[in-house]
Amino acid sequence: MQSAECGELGRALCIITGASRGFGRTTAREMSRLVKPGSAFVLVARSGDDLRALQAELAESEAGRAGVVVQCVVADLGLMEGVESVVKAAKEAFSEDIDHIMLVNNAASLGDVSRYARSFTNMAEVDSYLSLNVSSSLCLTANTLQAFPQRPGLRRSVVNISSLCALQPFSSWVLYCTGKAARDMMFKVLAEEEPDLRVLNYAPGPLDTDMHMVARSRTADPSIKKSLSDMFSQGQVLTCEASCAKLMKLLLEDNYTSGAHIDVYDV
Repeated sequence: MQSAECGELGRALCIITGASRGFGRTTAREMSRLVKPGSAFVLVARSGDDLRALQAELAESEAGRAGVVVQCVVADLGLMEGVESVVKAAKEAFSEDIDHIMLVNNAASLGDVSRYARSFTNMAEVDSYLSLNVSSSLCLTANTLQAFPQRPGLRRSVVNISSLCALQPFSSWVLYCTGKAARDMMFKVLAEEEPDLRVLNYAPGPLDTDMHMVARSRTADPSIKKSLSDMFSQGQVLTCEASCAKLMKLLLEDNYTSGAHIDVYDV
């Protein structure tokens, strides 16, 4: 497998979902430092104000001064219109000089962790969660691959931001665990089907984000709630920057098995 030339991600079109805050925002910042001039970013989230603030920040950075173009897409990926708007923006941002398509499926929600599995009797509620957390990832990835088919000189990479919850059950986290497990398998299948594609399931670990704050305050299972609270109080949660540095290392070295699930602590 070829490593990225000169320690860079190339002249890339980077599509990052859930980019307005947390790990997605950090990923956008870090990737912008590793791409060549002429690259383009399509940043996707539901919060337009936060996205535009990030766009302005990147424009003032070294990447912005080097001509990296940043486009914001305010979209609800739980709806097909949201997926279509991202693909449309990506096509507009693409130029023939681009040699790397990079899609980071980061957007996700925790779901209601204040309840146990037996309480989820409403199919519409479950369908809504799965639309945002599972269906949108598959449809956005499939549409992106169709929009930018394999051709000589074009690398294509897909990253799924995964979790330990894709592998282990957490009591009262039925929606989140189900969504993460489904996404991991989805991208494992994709790696089998598309040998030219680089596919990575990356579990970033426990991060100091709003999601972790909600998890440790609302989780129904008392033992998991205590574990999360203890982890936070003892300083065992990771910064987004520390975890993202591990992801960038994996992408730059490019010697992981396509479709693999790799945890931050294994890097």
